[in-house]
Amino acid sequence: MPIMRAAFASRFDDTDPLAALTVGDRPEPVHPDDDWVTVQVTASSLNHHDLWSLRGVGLRADQLPMILGCDAAGVDPDGNEVVVYPVVVTPGDPRGVSILSEHFPGTLAERVAVPRSNLLPLPAGLTPADAACLPTAWLTAWRMLTTKGRVAEADAVLVQGAGGGVATAAVALAVAMGKRVYATSRDAAKRERIAALGATALEPGARLPERVDVVVETVGAATFDHSLKSAAPMARIVVSGATSGHEPAVNLRRVFAMQLEILGTSMGTPAELTELLAFCAERGLRPVVDSVVPFSRVTEAFTRLHSGDVFGKVVVDHTA
Repeated sequence: MPIMRAAFASRFDDTDPLAALTVGDRPEPVHPDDDWVTVQVTASSLNHHDLWSLRGVGLRADQLPMILGCDAAGVDPDGNEVVVYPVVVTPGDPRGVSILSEHFPGTLAERVAVPRSNLLPLPAGLTPADAACLPTAWLTAWRMLTTKGRVAEADAVLVQGAGGGVATAAVALAVAMGKRVYATSRDAAKRERIAALGATALEPGARLPERVDVVVETVGAATFDHSLKSAAPMARIVVSGATSGHEPAVNLRRVFAMQLEILGTSMGTPAELTELLAFCAERGLRPVVDSVVPFSRVTEAFTRLHSGDVFGKVVVDHTA
């Protein structure tokens, strides 16, 4: 059977997820249906989803070994440069869909198989490394701001916990949209980098000079009360993560008195990814990249992500 190099979860380890990571040979991707194709991966990027998978969240032991990775850009069988949309219709999943590396092998390999309809053209002006940052974290941020947050109706945006992939993407996108952006981080160095992106950087819980129309919330319990207090009447608080805890105390009197909307979201649609790719290409906006690591040193990329010191995306170069 033909084989390829890949990074995969070989077991689960909740306390030390890096110990569950293996880099080695795996069989070439198979096609579950006739409309699937194989893409030669040229660039991918890591997400915290990959670390959660190594901890055993969202995977069962009988699915191991599972190739990790949600995001990729590459070359299709016809030689076209493409971006991979990572959401696949999955009838056996309660959601009806899944993300690559949940039921189907992921992108941290020489090749990945996906439905042909999941391939989008790589726009002129975007490199594969740029594009590989967009399909998960940046797409989630785009949907949070546009579809869910209705940012076109907003003047000011608060992003909680900037530094991570989704939050940093939200800062960069909202600034590019011409909004007044406030962003929080516990780390002074990250606040400096947030300010360099064009946002007003604040410590967590700091009083804002104005109430905002949209709050991007990925932190959860530690920041949710601040998000509520910072929201203007009829503001939208959009949630796509809860890294500090998923059960915050919620002041319901503030919710109904201020007529706030609390909205959950995850990922986005192929049409939204197309819009995001076009926006970045046309505006000259490039993803915030923490580091680029060759695939031959992919374990270092995981170590970097796990350190918590990242600012932006960790990219894996499959051509190096």
